Amino acid sequence: MFKKRIASGLTLAAIILLAAARLWFFNIAITVFIALASYEFFTILEKKRINIYKYFGTGIAVLIPFSIIFRFEPTKGWELLFICLALIFLFLMQFRRRETAGVTVGISTTLFGVLYVAWFLSFLIKIRYMEGGPGLFFALLLITKSGDIGAYLIGSSFGRTLLIPRISAKKTVEGALAGLLFSCLSALASKPFLHFNYPHLLVIGICLGVLGQLGDLSESLIKRDCGVKDSGRFLPGMGGILDEVDSLLFTAPVFYFYLSIIGK
Repeated sequence: MFKKRIASGLTLAAIILLAAARLWFFNIAITVFIALASYEFFTILEKKRINIYKYFGTGIAVLIPFSIIFRFEPTKGWELLFICLALIFLFLMQFRRRETAGVTVGISTTLFGVLYVAWFLSFLIKIRYMEGGPGLFFALLLITKSGDIGAYLIGSSFGRTLLIPRISAKKTVEGALAGLLFSCLSALASKPFLHFNYPHLLVIGICLGVLGQLGDLSESLIKRDCGVKDSGRFLPGMGGILDEVDSLLFTAPVFYFYLSIIGK
C-alpha cells in the first residue's frame, strides 16, 4: 500500500510540475480533475439512494472550467447563468419521472455537487490566470498539500488523541497541529512567489492550513454519511481524485478572493 501511495504521489507531482509550466496542460488537467471529482461525488451520493442525474451534473461541472478557459463571460456573474440553466433543465428532467418523491433532494444535491466540487475547484484556473499565476498556484498547492502531508505523517506515527471520531476514525489532534505547522512553514517558504512580509505569510499559512483541514474533514463527513471509505480508486494507495483535492476546495476560492482584494 505504501509503495502504491508513493507511485501515485510521484505521478501527481509530475502532473503538477508540468501543469505549472504549461498553461494548456494545466487547463486540461484541472478540467479532467473536476470531471473525475464531480463524477466520484455523485457516485458517492448514489449510496444514499438519492435520485440525482450523475452524468448531467458532471457535464455541467465541466462547463464551468471551460467557461473560464475560453473567457465566456456574457455577464459579470456568469456562474449564475449556468446555475440557472442547470436548475431549469433539472426541473425539466424531473417532469419525465413517474414519481415525485425525492425531487427536492435530488435537485438540491445535484446543484450542491456542482458548486461544492466544480465551482470551488475552478478557482485554481482563475488563480493560474492572475499575474504571476504559476507561482501563486504553486504556493497555494504547497501550503495546502504540505498540511495534508504533515497531518498524515505525524498523525499516523504519533497521533493519540482523536480529533472528531464520529467523522474520521484516524484524524488526530496531533496530526492536525502538525499539519498546521507544515502549512505555516510552507507559507514562509513561499515568499518568492507571494512577495509578502513574513508575518503576513504566517497569517496566510494559518488561514489556508485551517481551511485545508476543514475541507478534508468536510469530505470525510460526506463519505461517512454515505457509508464509503474512499471517493474512488483512481489513485492506487490514495483513493479517488476527490480525496486528493478535498483540502483545495476551501483554500482555492478563499485564496483567490484574498489576492483579489488585497493584491499580490
